[in-house]
Amino acid sequence: MAVIAVYGSSSVQAGDRAYDDSYQVGAALAKAGYAVMTGGYAGVMEAASQGASEAGGHVIGVTTEAIETFRGGNLRANRWVVDEVRHPTLRERLMHLILNADGYVIMPGGLGTLNELISVWELMRVGDIPVRRIICYGQYWREALAGLINSPYIDDASWAMLNFVTTPEEMIEILRLTA
Repeated sequence: MAVIAVYGSSSVQAGDRAYDDSYQVGAALAKAGYAVMTGGYAGVMEAASQGASEAGGHVIGVTTEAIETFRGGNLRANRWVVDEVRHPTLRERLMHLILNADGYVIMPGGLGTLNELISVWELMRVGDIPVRRIICYGQYWREALAGLINSPYIDDASWAMLNFVTTPEEMIEILRLTA
């Protein structure tokens, strides 16, 4: 079964557009036969996990002691995670989320999500990992990356690695295309 990593903010809440979209993304992925892998915690990760689980899909959560220590308290994997993969460091967690995915869906998020997007994109660009689908979901990433689009430092071939979609149906259609 192909595994799709879903990256996004831990701070969105139920009722937020990003949360609802992430739920729909998780459900669509599961219905299309993909396993869903997230960072395993709250927000986008929880919404995608719940959507996938309730649609009968397999949910993998990749957690880390580093985030749990940084955030303090009793941070644990969300209840929808079936398989939890734990790593001691954020770097190891990031690499697991990159190397063990067959495609990537990038939901709205902050620095951590931006790091995940840029890391996947650059590793693919330089040939360190195979070319796979990178899907930026919603308008958020179009707007966030807009200042770089005409940059003389990012060529057209690099931009072509990113796919921008606004619906789960578009996402599934792109994932089904060969990379």
